[in-house]
Amino acid sequence: MQTSKRFPLDDFIAGWVGGASSVFVGHPLDTVKTRLQAGKGYQNTLHCCLSIYRKETALGFFKGMSFPLASITVYNSMVFGFFSNAQRFISKYRYGDGRHPCSMLDLTVASMLTGLVSVGVGAPVDLVKIRLQMQTQTLVTEQLQLAGNLASGSNIQLHAIDVSNQRLYRGPIHCISSILQTQGVQGLYRGGGAMVLRDIPGYTLYFLPYTIICDLLKPDASSSPHPCSIWLAGGVAGSISWVTATPADVVKSRMQADAQLQRKYSGILHCILHSYRTEGVEVFFRGASVNAIRGFPMSATMFLTYELTLKFFRGM
Repeated sequence: MQTSKRFPLDDFIAGWVGGASSVFVGHPLDTVKTRLQAGKGYQNTLHCCLSIYRKETALGFFKGMSFPLASITVYNSMVFGFFSNAQRFISKYRYGDGRHPCSMLDLTVASMLTGLVSVGVGAPVDLVKIRLQMQTQTLVTEQLQLAGNLASGSNIQLHAIDVSNQRLYRGPIHCISSILQTQGVQGLYRGGGAMVLRDIPGYTLYFLPYTIICDLLKPDASSSPHPCSIWLAGGVAGSISWVTATPADVVKSRMQADAQLQRKYSGILHCILHSYRTEGVEVFFRGASVNAIRGFPMSATMFLTYELTLKFFRGM
């Protein structure tokens, strides 16, 4: 990734542009991934896709995209801007020159710091996105009982409630305000701990493979990578990062989709143990194939647009 002498805003602008392009490419499969991980009744990826299309038409794949389009652009701007400037800070501290090439250790530290910082913006963004994506799901609540007694004195066990025509949220703003009113600011960070577990190693396995592959594909050490090399390196890095992050992503998605009617998980450990006991170890790899497929074009688009935008601004 390119460097410059100053603390630049062009990294943040390029990250914003790249984020917007990646949302258009990746959101349909992100909807499928969320439904597979946190929803009920889907046999596999194909069945999930067909179910969404039949019940909600093609627009169902783009449900909740307006908020990611507005927010993930800011999120990616922060991620790429912070990562680039973290590299400069580390180079300045270790070598006395912010333009000095970073070692693998330097890149690892910068990536891990980026993953940690990203949760501050990313957790609320992901939570609102997932709540909007899950609105047409049948919410299974095994412990929820109908209030009131029958003549026999027994309660009616309510196993499922179909809320497809009774949406909890009218849109992202209503979703945010509802969560703030009922749960406070901390409600927006539900699943934040799981996101830390996902993003610290996730971003390390995002930026490192990208850098390594770009270096391998360059004709010589002093030249810039070709756009095709950037596209390929970004795609491979995205697939690697998302597949390895899938177990933590499953836990995060379940916790963030939780509590639309009644809270099911008390914390990260409870979510992991409950999911394992009821669905087995394979549940933590649910959506891995979607993540691998989605991660390639989304990240390839992200890195290519970022690098080309950066090159444009720095060539002005």
